[in-house]
Amino acid sequence: MTTRRVGSILLACGALLGLSLATAASAADVSKLVEGCDACHGKAGASTEKDVPIIGGYSQKYLEISLKAFKDKKWPCPETKIRTGPKKDTKTDMCKSAADLSDADMQEVAKYYSEQKFVRAKQESNAALAAKGLEIHNKNCKKCHSEGGSEASDDSGILAGQHMDYLTATFKTLVSGELPMKKKMKAKIDELDKESIEALINYYGSFK
Repeated sequence: MTTRRVGSILLACGALLGLSLATAASAADVSKLVEGCDACHGKAGASTEKDVPIIGGYSQKYLEISLKAFKDKKWPCPETKIRTGPKKDTKTDMCKSAADLSDADMQEVAKYYSEQKFVRAKQESNAALAAKGLEIHNKNCKKCHSEGGSEASDDSGILAGQHMDYLTATFKTLVSGELPMKKKMKAKIDELDKESIEALINYYGSFK
């Protein structure tokens, strides 16, 4: 699976929510820029919300690509709620959140989160499914998601230890075609049935 998409799986279904709270800040004032992001993604991008991706530790390149895709409305932007802070429970989406970010802002935000640690989700997975998922990963995904999808340097987001609920939602957008993919990745996704996808999700969710 080439990605820039799955790590939609990475960032597609709600990633980096809340950026609009801080877009008035100077790009140099990183703490202000990421304040809104942390309201949904947790401090330093270590989300504890099952439907919000962990983004701390992603590569700067992938984060910049993702933000640009949201700003240009090339990726789906489902509505969600801000999780903490003064605007808690108010509605937003990633397209709105990224809309007013300048290129410099996106670079600063991406750089900040790329320098954070990826904190794997605390969750339970099915061992039998995870074992099957490993086989599927090695066949379909390993080329672009090395080391079980744990390497930020792949510029594909991080799958290993990502929230399983988020991965489930993202796979749905891939299968439906709502999330754009390159031809090579689409061919790999088209090979997967429901059980194979569930196995992959459990495999990535098994990383502690």
